Formats: sequence, C-alpha cells, structure tokens
Amino acid sequence: MIYNFNLGIGWASSGVEYAQLYRARMFRALGEPARFVFTDMFPQENIEHFTRAIGFEDDEVVWLYTAFTDFRVSPVTHTLAQFQDTIGDQDYAVTRDGKVGRLQFAGRGDYCTLYFTDEKRDLLHRVEYVSGGRLIRKDYFTYGRIYSEYYAPLDGRAHLYLRRFFNEDGSVAYEEMPSANGSTFRFSDQVLFSKEDLVGYFVRRLHLSASDTVIIDRTTGIGQAILQNAGDARVGVVVHADHYSVSGTDDTHILWNNYYEYPFDMCRHIDFFVTSTQAQADLMTEQFRRYVGEAPRIVVIPVGSLDHLTHPATPRKPFSVVTASRLASEKHLDWVIEACVRARERVPGLTLDICGEGSELGRLQALVRERDAGEYVRFLGQMDMAQVYPNYELYLSGSTSEGFGLSLMEAVGSGLAMIGFDVPYGNPTFIDDGGNGHLVPVREAMTEGERVQALADCVTRYFLHDDRAAFERRSYQIAEDYLTERVAERWNGVIGTR
Repeated sequence: MIYNFNLGIGWASSGVEYAQLYRARMFRALGEPARFVFTDMFPQENIEHFTRAIGFEDDEVVWLYTAFTDFRVSPVTHTLAQFQDTIGDQDYAVTRDGKVGRLQFAGRGDYCTLYFTDEKRDLLHRVEYVSGGRLIRKDYFTYGRIYSEYYAPLDGRAHLYLRRFFNEDGSVAYEEMPSANGSTFRFSDQVLFSKEDLVGYFVRRLHLSASDTVIIDRTTGIGQAILQNAGDARVGVVVHADHYSVSGTDDTHILWNNYYEYPFDMCRHIDFFVTSTQAQADLMTEQFRRYVGEAPRIVVIPVGSLDHLTHPATPRKPFSVVTASRLASEKHLDWVIEACVRARERVPGLTLDICGEGSELGRLQALVRERDAGEYVRFLGQMDMAQVYPNYELYLSGSTSEGFGLSLMEAVGSGLAMIGFDVPYGNPTFIDDGGNGHLVPVREAMTEGERVQALADCVTRYFLHDDRAAFERRSYQIAEDYLTERVAERWNGVIGTR
C-alpha cells in the first residue's frame, strides 16, 4: 500500500492537493493501491465533500479522526427525519432558511440549530444544541453520527471540553480532551497526550512493512510521528515549493524553507525526495553536498500529468489572455491585471479572464473597478481548466515562485503561449523564452511598476509581433514530456523498487 500524508483540504485547494490528485490518478493507472491521509480537523464541513469535489474516490481517503472508528469516509446522507426520530415525544417546530434551520422546542427557550449540506435537501451535516441560551453540544453526521462536541460556559464563552468519536453502532471509539496546550486522546487501552502522538498511533496501527511506501506531502506537526513509526516502509517527501531562502543563504550557511527543515535535517532517514523539475533537483543536490556533506536520493517526477494534449475545437478567441490560480497575494494577480490594462492601450481587443477562488477576490475586483476594466477583465471562479484553456491564446503568470505550476502544465498541454517571470522553478520549465513565450528577467531591485511594465511589454510583443502559430506548436512539444504514460513510468521507477 502507498500512504500519502497531508494536513488539510478545502473548496479552494492548493497545488499540493491537486498534486495528490494527479498522483492518485497515476497510481490507479498503475494498479497500485493508495490511500490519502488527511490529518486536520474539519468542523465546518464533511471532508468527503472536499475530497469528492476535487476528484478523490471515497475509498482512497482516510481521515485521521475517523480512522480509529468503523465509519467510512462518506457523503452526508443523514436526514432531518432521522434526526427527528432521536428526539422522542416532544413538542417542537422546525423552520428553515436556506442551509440553516432551527428546531424550536415548545414551552422553553431550548432549540437546535440545523446545518444542512445545501439549500434544498434535508441532509444534515451537524446539529448544535442550545439550552438556557448556552451552547452545550454539537453532533456531526455522515451516514450516522460520527462525533459529538461538548461545551460548557467559561469566561463568558462556550468552551469545548470534549470530543467523543463513535462507531457505527453508537459505541464510543475514543475521546479527545482539547485544551489551550493541545489535546489529550483517551482510548480504552491507552492515553495519548498530543496530536503528534495520535498520528504516531495511527501509523503504528498500519503495521507497515518493507512492501509499503509512505509519501509525505506536508510534514508540519506530523513528520516526526510518521518517521518514528514507519518501520520498514520506504519513506519519501515531496518538495512542493522553493526549498530555501536566497537572502538567508551565504557561502557557509543555508536557510532551508521552514516547511522542509525537519525532513532535510532527517534526510538520512528519508529514502527519497521528490521534486517536480530537474532544475530544483540539481540545485538541491549541489546544496546538500555543499552544506550537509552528502546528498540524499532526489528523484524528478512532475506533480501532475496530462492524459492527452488538448486542441481547440473552434478557433481561439483573438487577443485572449487567461490566468488560473488561487486568488492569493503571492500570485500577484494585481500585477497581471495592471499589465493587461497597460497592454490594452496598444492591443484594443485584449481580454483577461481570471480563474480560481481565494481571499484576494474582493481586493482584485476593487482594482478592476478602479481601473475601469470591468468590460474586459472577468473573474470566472473555479473552472475545469482542461475545458477552458483551448479557448485562449495566452497564459499570463504574475507569480514570483512556482515549485512546478500545474496550471502552467495544463496551459501548455492546450497549446497556449506563456509569459511569466524568470523565477524558479515552474516558469523556466514550461516557458521556452522566444520559443513558446517570454520569460521576463527579474532583478532584485525591480519596483512593482517595473515588473508590471515588463509583463505588459511582453504581452504586447506577443500579440503584435510574435509568430503565434509557432508558439502554439512549441507549447505542445513541451507538453509531451508530461503525458500520463511518461510520468507513470517515473513513479513506477520509484515505487517499483519496493
């Protein structure tokens, strides 16, 4: 079995979760059984709704907190009627407004707040019990009650003092006692005194052997527990981002990215590291030899793949630009918008579509309004980019660091020309400067205005002077190295040596 460890997942997942999804598809194609373990708590949503939405199969997903019960990862199917059956012979009334309802008991102020999975169906994800104006309990459901939280007033607020996790028959599987310093977990045969201990206990219960492989995508808070309990299993760590700080590195000392510092320090206990690009693998190897004295095994496997190259069924929209990413500050989508505003002064038909969701949406929408660009800049939200990309001519990135860039890979797989900064590691991997697009040189002293202008100049050059058909052909050539069968061969070269 191949176990892949991560922390969380959400509606606007990061590149790490999408990388895991591509890997899941790869292992399916290879016939390799794999599980994807998520260790965060998800009190506001059923994890299955996140994992199903991105593309995981239910039997591929393990949630740490129900892994010690006999509940399967499942969509919510528990109904309001099933919940009402547990109330007994009491007088109450039910009202509802969209996804939230209330079950009000007659004759007293006690009530239950009902949280449905959507606005239409009577499927309950959780129920909150309020008595005497105080929250006392929350129940969480999938096809049964998977756990409950218990509250008591403390310092004028509802204080969570206990979580109780259940088996399908309603028996208690284990309990969690949260505190300001962490959590204690009580099982029938033992007590665990931290979340890390819980992770370690889970790994021990897997009874891993030399025929198993453990792949860690995020190590924060869980890496040590996994390594200590993995036994004879082969352990790999995936490097998803830039692995060190340039400003914190000199001739005698390197400052590793804090997300990778622990596994790098433990490199003698790691069987292999995975990078997405040869450039990063080469740099890591050189740095380990220089600063550590020896280099671990580093394999190059793209975090994504293309099932096929996608050609447009109809002509691409002229002068169309697209970008796709989380709407986060580090993606510098404000620079992308500003660059297109400037380029449109010379390319009047230019349009920009921005795909993705994230915390920066409001600020970016305000910028579009401020620039009076609403006529040609659109926010499309989360999209199936494989269906979207063939409609466009140019992909524009404002990011100053991409460990790989799944959106870049998918864009070249659809034949788009590419423009982005000459920064590690994704842009130089997918952008052949002058061949399928333009790499914008970056100097440390460049101002934001200079960066925006450089992007705008490249966009203008592409639409007014470049051989767009030739750029399209070159993108398809680059994309061939990322076809699924080729990437699968690389994974097979790693897991096939178990």
